[in-house]
Amino acid sequence: MSIALEHVSYVYSPGTAYEKQALKDVSFEIEQGQFVGIIGHTGSGKSTLIQHLNGLVKATSGKILYEGQNIYDAGYDMRKLRGQVGLVFQYPEYQLFEVDVLTDVCFGPKNQGLPQEECEKNAREALELVGFPEKYYRHSPFELSGGQKRRAAIAGVLAMKPKVLILDEPTAGLDPKGRDEILDQVQKLHRETGMTVILVSHSMEDVARYVERIIVMNHGEKMYDGTPREVFRHYRELEKVGLAAPQVTYVMHDLREKGFPVSPDATTIGEAADEIMKCFEYRTGESQ
Repeated sequence: MSIALEHVSYVYSPGTAYEKQALKDVSFEIEQGQFVGIIGHTGSGKSTLIQHLNGLVKATSGKILYEGQNIYDAGYDMRKLRGQVGLVFQYPEYQLFEVDVLTDVCFGPKNQGLPQEECEKNAREALELVGFPEKYYRHSPFELSGGQKRRAAIAGVLAMKPKVLILDEPTAGLDPKGRDEILDQVQKLHRETGMTVILVSHSMEDVARYVERIIVMNHGEKMYDGTPREVFRHYRELEKVGLAAPQVTYVMHDLREKGFPVSPDATTIGEAADEIMKCFEYRTGESQ
């Protein structure tokens, strides 16, 4: 099972003075179970791209295949697709509107036509998956902290039992503690369920720490597609398009330039610490 884009292009307001090409001949495939990061500067096309993945926006040209079937085929069940490919928008707390959290999370399953008992069962399981405290289930969503609102909004999508979870800047506006809590929970969810996760983020540290693959968008085109190590080797090219590598990457390159035998490919603090310890042990062994 996978999502595949084949030569997808998208033009806003074609034939008008406001015409703008947002995506240009984008092709890639995301296999079931991958944790993928999508990065790019403002206006790079990443938000437009993810709205294509569950049919919210229709490509001007090209194909999108979900589980091998073109979602633009006549008679394709787009409603079913949106239950399988769940999208959580930036500032998802704006999607909360019911009288209490549990009722809000029940909305998606209810819209799928499930009986009330099953809706509530799915909602409780989803809230548990995101680590939402049970004591707040009957509280108004508007009384929650920013991090709790994010968890509730993500649970609202998970309650529909999607196979793919797309998160558009899920930590925007949160403090560092709240950001780490949300992303740690998403990583835990990915590990425990095997769900495909697609994370749109502007934080290179977050992407390097959590994802296994990065797709870089630039002016509507796919610029790079590879593991964090492979992508951040191009840190100079990324700087030219308004992006930066994780701070660790710069530290490791500086150490390397100063003669320390460390790998510049380290992208997380843990990897950097391991490299520095190896270097220390090597130099200690040399001096004995």
